[in-house]
Amino acid sequence: MMMSPISAPAGAVLRSLEESAVSFDWDNVASYLAGHGLILDLSEPPRRFAGGLANINMLLRIDGGYAVFRRPPDGPLPKGAHDMKREHRVLHGLAPVLPLAPRSLHFCEDGSVAGAPFQILEYRGGRSVRGSDIAPLPDTAETGATLSRLLIDTLSQIHAVDTDAAGLGDLGRPEGFLARTISGWIARGDAILKGQMCAAGREVADWMQAQPAPDADPVLLHNDFKLDNVLLKPDVIAPEVVLDWDMATHGDPLVDLATLLSYWTEPGDPQCMIALDQMPTARSGFLSREDAANAYAASSGRSLDNFRLHRVLAIFRLAVVFHQLAALKVNNPAATPQQAALNPDDLFIFALDVARGKMF
Repeated sequence: MMMSPISAPAGAVLRSLEESAVSFDWDNVASYLAGHGLILDLSEPPRRFAGGLANINMLLRIDGGYAVFRRPPDGPLPKGAHDMKREHRVLHGLAPVLPLAPRSLHFCEDGSVAGAPFQILEYRGGRSVRGSDIAPLPDTAETGATLSRLLIDTLSQIHAVDTDAAGLGDLGRPEGFLARTISGWIARGDAILKGQMCAAGREVADWMQAQPAPDADPVLLHNDFKLDNVLLKPDVIAPEVVLDWDMATHGDPLVDLATLLSYWTEPGDPQCMIALDQMPTARSGFLSREDAANAYAASSGRSLDNFRLHRVLAIFRLAVVFHQLAALKVNNPAATPQQAALNPDDLFIFALDVARGKMF
């Protein structure tokens, strides 16, 4: 019998059935979930959400309502990435203290069920703004100004969470966090590039290791905060839900700010930043990166001393991530293709320009 595509809720943007093919057996997943009191309806095939660079996020029907199936991509995974167990714990803790976090309904650690550990999350609908396109919002300076403020205020709200009240006070290792993060991303870069990092990347790595990296008062970090991880309410430009918490940890808040700004394109940027195609921030009304950083400092009361190191680290990290995504595509042809016009080594060059004070 031919199955009909899932009837998508309003606002959900899904891939085709062909693009939603997976390497595991949905009947196996349904049988497992039934044993835990969750009835997966396969009369409507699960569909993959549009967007996203790696994790497998699928809309499905459970117990008569919508839910989200979420698991890592196929193939070898970078250390510490795509950690569904961590995300489940974080979302369970945030449920009573941060309404913007979705609830994790179930976590399966048994990789034999779906090829890797996975979660079932509540479905929270909302409008998504992806890439350099401002749609579905009006392309006005007012929209740009409102989204700039929304991003800064939402990040400040996440950083204000009482991690002890959320049961997350022991999440991560905040002592030595910045220095360890620097050495960790350099090691990941060397691993994915097999010791053949380009000259600019090596110079940036050496520069970072030569800088003082003092500890900051730790906060809850999202660790991949950007506009397409924030779904907006249907009738107003305001956050409905913040997604993708699988790298959340406890550490230096300026690392989160720098991660956001690593996606924040502005007029006059080099081609590699334009090719990222991650946020529409080069459009009219958006704050510049420097103004956004100052707005965060004013909103949070935190100093931006030593922030250049955080900026350089975030761009370096992004270069390594896109090298990892290229490798993932080789090992998993069904993975989302990376931006074809982007050479990750150009991000190393941009990071070097920032380290030298040529750009913010």
